[in-house]
Amino acid sequence: MMRIDRRTYVAMMAGAAASAMMPAALHAQAGRDDAALLAFLDAAFDAQVALSPETQTGLGLKTNYDRLDDYTDAATRRSLALSQSQLAEMKRRFSPDRLGPQARLSYRLFEEQVATDARQAQYRDYAFPVSTNGSPAGDIPVFLINQHRVDTVADARAYIARIVDSRRVMQEVADRMRAAAAKGIVPPKMVFAPARGDAKQVITGAPFDTGADSTLLADFKTKVGKLSAPAATKAQLIADATAALKGPFRQGFDILFAALDTIEPLSKGNDGAWSLPGGDAYYQARLAYYTTTDLTADQIHQLGLDQVAAIHAEMQGVMTRIGYAGTLQQLFAALRTDPKFKYSNTQAGRQQYLADARAAIAQTMAAAPRFFRRLPKAALEVRAVEPWRQETASVAFYNPPAPDGSRPGIFYVNLADMNQVQKPQVEGIAHHEGAPGHHFQIARAQELGTLPKFRRFGYYGAYTEGWGLYSERLAKEMGAYTDPYAELGMLSLQVWRACRLVLDTGMHAKRWSRDKAIAYFTDNAPLSQRDVVKEVDRYINNPGQATSYMVGQLRIAGLRRKAEGALGAKFQLPDFHEVVLANGALPLGVLEEQVDAWVAGVR
Repeated sequence: MMRIDRRTYVAMMAGAAASAMMPAALHAQAGRDDAALLAFLDAAFDAQVALSPETQTGLGLKTNYDRLDDYTDAATRRSLALSQSQLAEMKRRFSPDRLGPQARLSYRLFEEQVATDARQAQYRDYAFPVSTNGSPAGDIPVFLINQHRVDTVADARAYIARIVDSRRVMQEVADRMRAAAAKGIVPPKMVFAPARGDAKQVITGAPFDTGADSTLLADFKTKVGKLSAPAATKAQLIADATAALKGPFRQGFDILFAALDTIEPLSKGNDGAWSLPGGDAYYQARLAYYTTTDLTADQIHQLGLDQVAAIHAEMQGVMTRIGYAGTLQQLFAALRTDPKFKYSNTQAGRQQYLADARAAIAQTMAAAPRFFRRLPKAALEVRAVEPWRQETASVAFYNPPAPDGSRPGIFYVNLADMNQVQKPQVEGIAHHEGAPGHHFQIARAQELGTLPKFRRFGYYGAYTEGWGLYSERLAKEMGAYTDPYAELGMLSLQVWRACRLVLDTGMHAKRWSRDKAIAYFTDNAPLSQRDVVKEVDRYINNPGQATSYMVGQLRIAGLRRKAEGALGAKFQLPDFHEVVLANGALPLGVLEEQVDAWVAGVR
């Protein structure tokens, strides 16, 4: 992360003033260089996308529509080599001092992104492609169902080709897992049973057995049924898909199961990154990547402890306001067990949850024009996680829309067991994953047509998740949480993310056991036991990611307070939000520079 001190800031402002007095000819040259850099960076983005058929589909394209990605290490090396050559070419062709402010920022961000990717690539063997956070056994069906459109017979044949191609993917993933295991990098013990369980559900039903159609076959039949094609053609497509599922697709699952059977005996336990070869350096690299800061594990751990205490105090304040006579721990127990905080564990209960989430989002969308200068154009849908991936899917998450509008933004919620779901949390989760959270940031970023594509589709964990967490509190200002128990639900989500700072650093740097992490989480946040375990396992499998939320939120909220203090009556919240959102995702240090420059301009 690049920090800006006072001297540098004054120099920047002086440079901006000098730029304003620049002769017209130099402005024109800067404009030409800016346009040329934008074209170069978009071409560089397209060249990287050309290496990934799945990304192409995600962007709404139908190029390489019959292929899945290359999951080999050679493919990773090709992508890294391409980015290095692109960086060298950019430096040869463009000079930052000849660019305008926005283009100069794009130049800098691309340069830093390539450096970050190179640093993280050192640890690419450390990722667990099969874990309780997902695996290709579930990811491929999700991808085909949600992203592979079937508008023509050719599209249907491409779908079948991808079913066949999944066998190759499973082999490549199995090979990489075995290679990593040979280096002592083995998934935790708790990964194997749920990963197998979800995978087996994908191959349950026709054509794998005599039951009802499996999820993939049902999806394919539905899509083919909508085609304008002769009945015989449709019948042949379904027959070909059936053969592909029974043959190569099923064989791919057997390959994956065999790899899991081979590797599972090598698993030593459920320990954090410290237990891996070179684990301490790996973890610090992950913290830098996800927080876009140079914070150490010790600093983040203490930050978490402080935030847990502060949010507990907020919760106790609400409890006093509503006359709740019990202790904080008694409140946690009530939220977990009291029937009045539960939905029925039925389809009707699940539908009621979805209806409540949609209502919360609708209320916020109605208030949004008073808080934002621009809203995303893409639609937002709320869906339940498909039953066959509930065991490895997160509690809730957001899938971005297709840039061409062919797919909406989707807020998914895991409704596997309604006994574990808490009514007071519904609003907060909807505001984080949907509006004004991820949808307002991610979908909006895709629509920033004047920015290069790598910024429109970019990702910085602390910014993206920090905005989602900031949005939970912002929603209260927008009229949410009129029921004080809903406000307590929001605060329970906040303390959940504060606990993440403690747990992630505890398990990966301080050698906490999985059991100790579960106990700490249970004592300090009211999540259900099922969700506590799922969350702890998620953190073990993805070191550092869980720290991004609270670190990002605290920085965004801090920048708002700083701007409010500096501007006083001149501060306009919609303008602040526009500054935060109008440049796409950013490292936190760069975001601070953007806010500081905006404040200086207003003053």
